Amino acid sequence: MLESYLRERLQNRDILLMTHIVLGYPSFEDSYQIVKAMVEGGVDLMELQIPFSEPMADGPVILRANQEALARGAKVRQCLEFAEQVCSEFSIPFLFMTYYNIIYKHGVEAFAQNMAHSGIRGAIIPDLPPEEGKECLEAMERHRLAPIFIFSPSTSLERMRTLASLTKGFVYCVARTGVTGAQTSFSQDLQDYLKRCRSATSLPLALGFGVKDRADMDFLTGKVDIAVIGTQTIRLIEEKGVEAVGDFIAGLR
Repeated sequence: MLESYLRERLQNRDILLMTHIVLGYPSFEDSYQIVKAMVEGGVDLMELQIPFSEPMADGPVILRANQEALARGAKVRQCLEFAEQVCSEFSIPFLFMTYYNIIYKHGVEAFAQNMAHSGIRGAIIPDLPPEEGKECLEAMERHRLAPIFIFSPSTSLERMRTLASLTKGFVYCVARTGVTGAQTSFSQDLQDYLKRCRSATSLPLALGFGVKDRADMDFLTGKVDIAVIGTQTIRLIEEKGVEAVGDFIAGLR
């Protein structure tokens, strides 16, 4: 189980690191090299984003990566095949991050079955509220996949508890409202928000949206269980190329 893996890993590390890549960006060959470098650099788990034309939770950097991957012909089938390859070659857990339209168009049951077959452990679907996700949640349950729900600073404590009751593995806490990639203030307000998240669930907490360097990781240590870095890695690839990823990830440790 995903939660068991995380808790075992946390016995030896003060905070875990989850990274996020857009599949097919800059290419599927590059995506493989990025995964390899990240695993060798000490990443504990990874989100694999299936490119989508309207990624509503993502800021301009990840949006551009989605658009470029699609322009180069990235398909859901290729993403599933890629997932199967990396899940078989690397020992860390991989999750899909995607939007519900992709799952719906593919077929909910077929998508869940394909995720399980590929070795994916679960999925983050930011535009699917649980009230509208019964079919998807039931399919994931049948295939022993972890649905990962999201807390935000505007989520009420009651709503957090509802979401946590449906989540498996860990809860994804966004550091602020809005989209990925913007500047985040790691302040007392954030600490208060994370205390509220802790009071809503006993599951491990991941925090993303604005985490970018070792200083942020140090700040979050003891406050959350998993730090999530996505946009910063894509910026690095744009500026310095895929070969810069390994040193960047190793430097976060």
